[in-house]
Amino acid sequence: MTDSAPGTVAVSWLVPGLQQAASELAGRLGLPLQAPDDATAEMLLQLGEDGLSLRATAEDAPGAIRVDFVEGALAHRRQYGGGAGQMVARAVGIRGALRPRVLDATAGLGRDAFVLASLGCDVVLIERQPVIAALLADGLERARHAGGEVAEIAGRMQLLAGDAIELMADWSEPAPEVIHLDPMFPERQKSALVKKEMRLFRPLAGDDADSPQLLEAALWLASHRVVVKRPRKAPAIEGPAPTAQMNGQSSRYDIYGKKKLGT
Repeated sequence: MTDSAPGTVAVSWLVPGLQQAASELAGRLGLPLQAPDDATAEMLLQLGEDGLSLRATAEDAPGAIRVDFVEGALAHRRQYGGGAGQMVARAVGIRGALRPRVLDATAGLGRDAFVLASLGCDVVLIERQPVIAALLADGLERARHAGGEVAEIAGRMQLLAGDAIELMADWSEPAPEVIHLDPMFPERQKSALVKKEMRLFRPLAGDDADSPQLLEAALWLASHRVVVKRPRKAPAIEGPAPTAQMNGQSSRYDIYGKKKLGT
């Protein structure tokens, strides 16, 4: 078992029978393995009977997070979230029978991608932070084994772990009609307590300083449209000006049109 210094992420297990699986996961991710009662790492990626979760070990840390497409907030959003009227659905161009092929190049926990897949879109997800990608892969795997509607939705989602700029530059599949971007925005000093996943993810992923390069790569690859989710009052990403904007209460979408969808 490897010692880990403060500020690192380690893999652990929640029940004894999963120690070997946790060890294998640690090896795949290149992370140290840490016993459940050893809290020297700043964050623990924990393997339990209900899948992977990530938690910080500090006394004032928020609770653990996991990707759950079967129950909880995403299940509620799937059933009562507004369907094709949701802002993300309108931003990518869902209307009538039109369901564009979407690449979500900054997948995170996969929430927006799941909404789009639940509405009938085929969605490829890219996540470059290995720990976040592992959480997302675990959530997708559990969804595919859940059966029913959730498994059908997860079947329309394909995850790629890696750097989105590099993957888009080397793209060999048919070009996605729409590329969805939600880059990490620099934290404001006066901001209120942010969501617990952001408190955990920011030390892992940092701010997306390469957002202009990400936008450039997306505009090169997308056949019809690039949509960028931003805080409502944030400036647009450096580069070409959006051709349209869609505003919500706390966020907006900058839309970069290349070609009319459906043509």
